[in-house]
Amino acid sequence: MRNSMVKAILSDRRLRFLLLAALVGAAPLAAQTITFDPHLDLPKSALTPGWTGRDDPTSQFDLVRARSGGLTSAAIALFVAQGARDAASLATAWADLQLRDAAIHAIAQRNPKLAAIALSPADLRRIVASGRFALVESLLNAWPLGEDLDGFDRLYARGVRIAGFVHAGNNQFADSSRPALPLGDRPGENGGLSPLGQRAVKRLNDLGILIDVSQLSDAAFDQVLKLSRAPVIASHSDLRSLVDNSRNLTDAQLDALKVNGGVIAINAFSAYLRARSPATLKAVAALNTEFGLVPGAPPISPERRADYDRRYHDIVGKEPKAGVADLVTAVDYAVKRIGIDHVALSTDFNHGGGLVGWADVGETRNVTAELKRRGYDDARIAKLWGGNVLRVWQTAIDRRDPAYRPAAAR
Repeated sequence: MRNSMVKAILSDRRLRFLLLAALVGAAPLAAQTITFDPHLDLPKSALTPGWTGRDDPTSQFDLVRARSGGLTSAAIALFVAQGARDAASLATAWADLQLRDAAIHAIAQRNPKLAAIALSPADLRRIVASGRFALVESLLNAWPLGEDLDGFDRLYARGVRIAGFVHAGNNQFADSSRPALPLGDRPGENGGLSPLGQRAVKRLNDLGILIDVSQLSDAAFDQVLKLSRAPVIASHSDLRSLVDNSRNLTDAQLDALKVNGGVIAINAFSAYLRARSPATLKAVAALNTEFGLVPGAPPISPERRADYDRRYHDIVGKEPKAGVADLVTAVDYAVKRIGIDHVALSTDFNHGGGLVGWADVGETRNVTAELKRRGYDDARIAKLWGGNVLRVWQTAIDRRDPAYRPAAAR
C-alpha cells in the first residue's frame, strides 16, 4: 500500500512540487527575506465595487495566498489593452486607466495592516520588514497617454515606478513584438521607437522610472538600451533560444541587457517556455487566414475582434502547460549566459501566466524548492527573487535628473 502511494505521488507533477516544497520548509529561506514579482496583473474582479484584493478566489493573486505562498511584494501592472488611436478611444482608455489605478491603491487603502504602496526599494524593504505586502505600481502600455509626455509625470505622482511602452500592438510610442493585425498594424511602422518614444525614454530617465523593455520589437529594444542612461528591466520575458517566439529575448539581447546593467525576469508564461505544437500553430494560421489577418490589412470590427480572441484562446488553451522545471531550465540558461546578477523571476498572473506547480501566488514556494533542487544557494536565490530588480530600480532612481521638475510642480 505504501509503495503504491509513493508511486502515485512521484507520477503526479503537482504532488512532486508540493512534496519538495514541504521538504525545503514552510518558512522563507533565511537569506530570502524579500520575494518580489516584478509583473502581475489585476484580475477582472478588481473593478467590481468593494474589491479589496485581500481574498479573491477568481484571481491568481490576493494578499491571503501571497502570505501563505511566501510572496512578499509585487509590481501590479496598470494596464489597458491596446485599441484605436483616435481621440475618443484614447479618452476612454485614460478614464479606464484611472479606474485601474484606483483599484491598485485600494489594495493598500482597504488593507492597511496587510499591504502598502512602495515608491522606492527602501520603501519596499521597510514595508516587507513590517510584515506587510509591498505593492509597486507599474505601467504596461503607454497608449492611453496619447502624445502627452506629461502623462508620465501624472502617473509618477500617483506612484508608478516601472513603465513599459507597449503591449500586444504598436502604438504612438513604439512598435510591439506582436503587432496587432486585427487593428491594422504593420510590423516596424515606427522603425522601433517613434520620435515621441525617444523623447519618452529621456522623460522616464528624468523621473527615475525604471524602463520595462518587455513586449518591445527588436528594433525598439535596441534603441531603448542605446538611449537610456539607466539600466532597464525586461519584467516578463523568456528566451528565444529555447522557444522561438517574438516575445522572447534573443541571446544578443540578453548580452546587451547585461552590458546595460539590466535584468530579465524569466516569466511563468507557458507558451513562452514550452513551444506550441504544430497542430496548434496550424490551427492559429487557419484562423488568421479566415479573418484576413495579414500585415497591412485593414482593421476588423470590434465584434469580429472579440470573436477572433475567443476562438484564438480556445485553440491555444488546449496546449499542455509548462511546469516549474521548465521555468527553472530557462533561469539556468539565462544565468549561464549573462550571470546571476542579471536574472529574476516573474509571473504574469491574471494575464495568461501560470504553470504546473505555480498556478497562483499560493504556490510560490515551489519555485524556490526547484531552485534549491538545482543547486542554487540562498544568496543566489535572493538575487533572483528580488535583489537584482531592486538594484536596477535604485540605479534608475540614482540617475534621474535632480534638476527636472515634474509637470505637477511647474
